[in-house]
Amino acid sequence: MTDAGRRRGSLFARRSWAETGRISAVLRRETVGGALLLVGALVALLWSNSPWTEHYQALRDVRVGPASLHLDLSLATWAADGLLAVFFFVAGLELKREFVVGDLRDPRRASVPVAAACGGVLVPALLYHLIAGGAAPKGWAIPTATDIAFALAVLAVVGRFLPPALRTFLLTLAVVDDLIAIVVIAVFYTTALSVVPLLGALGCLAIFGVLVQRRIRSWWLLPPLAALTWVLVHESGVHATVAGVLLAFTVPAARSDAAGGPGAGPGLAEHFERRFRPISAGVAVPIFAFFSAGVAVGGLTGLAAALTDRVAIGIVVGLVVGKPVGIMAATWLVSRLTRAHPDEGLNWLDVLGLALLGGIGFTVSLLVGELAFGLGSERDDQVKVAVLTGSLLSALLASVILRARSRLYRQVREAEAVDRDRDGVPDVYDAHPDRPDVH
Repeated sequence: MTDAGRRRGSLFARRSWAETGRISAVLRRETVGGALLLVGALVALLWSNSPWTEHYQALRDVRVGPASLHLDLSLATWAADGLLAVFFFVAGLELKREFVVGDLRDPRRASVPVAAACGGVLVPALLYHLIAGGAAPKGWAIPTATDIAFALAVLAVVGRFLPPALRTFLLTLAVVDDLIAIVVIAVFYTTALSVVPLLGALGCLAIFGVLVQRRIRSWWLLPPLAALTWVLVHESGVHATVAGVLLAFTVPAARSDAAGGPGAGPGLAEHFERRFRPISAGVAVPIFAFFSAGVAVGGLTGLAAALTDRVAIGIVVGLVVGKPVGIMAATWLVSRLTRAHPDEGLNWLDVLGLALLGGIGFTVSLLVGELAFGLGSERDDQVKVAVLTGSLLSALLASVILRARSRLYRQVREAEAVDRDRDGVPDVYDAHPDRPDVH
C-alpha cells in the first residue's frame, strides 16, 4: 500500500498475513465446491431436457423419512431443507468468526462489505418490485442473493490473479449476504408458526450452546442435539435452514482464557468450519443444485416464453443490473463518508467486476424461488430459467471486465509476493501490520 493510500484509507485494506492465508485456504475449497455445483446443475439441466426427463422428476419426488415425525419428505425437499442447513451452518460460523476475532471486528474494515451487501439486497428487491411486484410480490427476495461458490468458480477461470484483498471483499460480502438471506427467509417466508416445537427448538439450541461454550465436542452428543434442533425448527414452520445459522452463532469463535486466549490458536468455530466446509461445498450445495436446477426449458421457444414473463424479467434485471448497482452505490457512499478509495493501482472498474460477480445468485435464489412459489410449480420453473439466465449473464459480464484487468492483477500479486528478508512473510505484510496476526 502506498503512503498516500494509508493516509486517505483504502476500500480494500490488506489483512494480516495469517488471516490472508486462512481465507486463501477457504477460497480454494469453495472454488472446488463451485466446480461441483456447476457439474450438478449442468447434469440436472441436461437430464431434465432429455427424453428421460420423467426419470429425473421421479427421482426428485422420491419420498423418504419417518412419516410419524412429518419427515417423509421428497429428496428435493431434503436437499433444500436439510443439506442447505449445513451450508448455512458453515456461513454462520464464518460470519461469527469474522466479526468476533477476525479483521472485521474493526468497524472501519467491516463497513465496506457490510454496506455493499445491504445495497446489493435493497436495489434488486426494488427493481423486482417495480417490474414484477404486482404480478408476484412474493418473489422480491429471489434476485437479492450472491452465490460465492459459483462466483469463485468463475474466478478460477478468469480471475486467477485477483489480489487477495479483492477476493476477501467478495467473500465477506457473500457471507453477509447469506446472513441477510436467512433473516429474510425466517421473517418473510414463514407461513405458519407452531409455538411448542419452536420452544423445544430453542431449548435444544440453548443446551447445544452451553455444551459448545464448555468446549464439549463429543460426536455422540452434539450432532444428535443439532439434528433434534433442526427437526423441531422444521416442525415449527420456520424454514429448517434457519437452524443451521442459529447453531453456528452459539459456537465460540475465540479460545477461552484457560486455553490460552485468542492468540493461542483457532477457536471452536474455526475448528467446526474446517470440518464441515468440505461437506457443505462438496456435498450439500452440489446435491441441492442437482435437485433444484432441473427445469425443462422447451427449446428456444420455451426459453423465450419464460423470459418474457414479468417475474422472470424482474429476476434477471435484479441480478444483472440491481446487484451491481446496489453494491457499487453502497461502496461509493462509504468511500465518500470515509474518504477511502481503491488502492494499489485498482479503480472503480475493479469494483464493478466484483459487483457483477455479486449478481450470480443461483443457490439461495433457487431456494427462495421454491419457498415463494412452490417446488415444481409453473412459476417455479420460470424462476429457475430466470435465475440461471441472470447468473450466467452476470458471470459473462464480470468475466469480460476481470479478464481485461488480468495483467494488472498479476502485477499486484507479484508485488505482494516479494519476500526480501526471506522470513516466510511477504514484505507488504511486514510493512504495515494493522494488528497482531490471528493464528
